[in-house]
Amino acid sequence: MPLTTFTIGELSKHFDITPRSIRFYEEQELLLPERQGQARIYHKKDKVRLKLILRGKRLGFSLAEIRRLFSLYDTNPNSAAQLETMLTLTKTKRAILEQQLNDIQMLMNELDDVEARCQDELNELKRGDL
Repeated sequence: MPLTTFTIGELSKHFDITPRSIRFYEEQELLLPERQGQARIYHKKDKVRLKLILRGKRLGFSLAEIRRLFSLYDTNPNSAAQLETMLTLTKTKRAILEQQLNDIQMLMNELDDVEARCQDELNELKRGDL
């Protein structure tokens, strides 16, 4: 059974990212494709890693945090350390997002107050013009 491989163009189209992004992840040593001359040959594991990188970025993880998780996985794929690290990172991200959500709600309330005051003053000015 032949191994499934991908080109950089195929991966970039599949994930809707630029080949430059994929090369950047390689420079950061998050992806390590096989090389045949100048050509990069990506395997299924590279595709999975790229998917995890993009998911991690979407969840707000830094490349250093993603690299750390990959390192733990590469050392021991089913390690408690990897899961504990992921739980710690997730709790930290959740706390940051909850704080940001609270901050946004406070700003929305302030904007509501400013908008209401401006509307009241505008209504008073318009009534005075009549």
